[in-house]
Amino acid sequence: MIVYLAFVPSTTATCEILTRITMSTNPAIDEIESGRLLGVLGARVRTLRAHRHMTRKALARDSQVSERYLAQLEQGRGNISIMLLARVAAALRTDLSELLRMREEHTAEEILISDLLRDLGPETHKAFLQMLSENFSVPVESRRRIALVGLRGAGKTSQGQMLAEQLDIPFVHLGSEIELLAGMSTSEIFSLSGQAGYRRLEEKALMQTLHEYDRCVLETGGSIVTDTKLLNTLLSTCFVAWLHARPEEYMRRLVEQGDVRPMENQEDAMSDLRRILSDRNEMYAMAHASIDTNNKSIEDCVAELLRLMPKGLQDNMNAVQKA
Repeated sequence: MIVYLAFVPSTTATCEILTRITMSTNPAIDEIESGRLLGVLGARVRTLRAHRHMTRKALARDSQVSERYLAQLEQGRGNISIMLLARVAAALRTDLSELLRMREEHTAEEILISDLLRDLGPETHKAFLQMLSENFSVPVESRRRIALVGLRGAGKTSQGQMLAEQLDIPFVHLGSEIELLAGMSTSEIFSLSGQAGYRRLEEKALMQTLHEYDRCVLETGGSIVTDTKLLNTLLSTCFVAWLHARPEEYMRRLVEQGDVRPMENQEDAMSDLRRILSDRNEMYAMAHASIDTNNKSIEDCVAELLRLMPKGLQDNMNAVQKA
């Protein structure tokens, strides 16, 4: 199963151009980069209009932007406002973000797929994404990474380390990779950059980990499932296991680990924990396997996880070890 994720086109080139414009103090550079941005934007409008089989007059009528101004825009000479550009996007039956997508080459197939998806409902989107995942992603049994998801106190560290030792593969703690990347502790990251800054670092650390390790046991943060892009990345590159327990068990384990904060206001803490579990259960349940860790030893949980792993995945691990 894969989570539906609204596709957001890459705008790396756009960001690079805008960064050079905003960071530059040289008017000549500003003019060159602005010209490039307007040129690509104009080409994008022209290409979409051609694929829609629209004349410039028809686009002017539907967008209520003058034909003359549209001609300047398509030639890369129209310094258009966001409001007018939004009208042009609507008339072209596309999103404003799509016009700002700084890839100069777009195949007819890409545009047709985008049009089809725009006219379909969310449930059809999910079915389409599932079909793509089943036909074009790496099968679960062929993967060599195991990702553990779940709240803090679920046993991800202890079980992950034991599992990695038994499989003779590296154990990677994503939180540590994030801190290493940032050069500071998690609390400092949140203090300086907030949730958004942490999320950016989390995505970068995850991508670096996947690039560096073709096989590993990966312990993730408890909230990673709330980012659909990162959850989809895990589901498409790893065998994902959800470790979970009763709220009272989570609380007991946190206190045993030396975290006394939940006990300072136990009633509120338990209420918050139940709410978080309720909010995330549906996302956690997307995992390929689920392990109830209540009243079980670490050894029992790891043994259960090994039983739930697809045979092909275990065979794949063994083949790598023998090679």
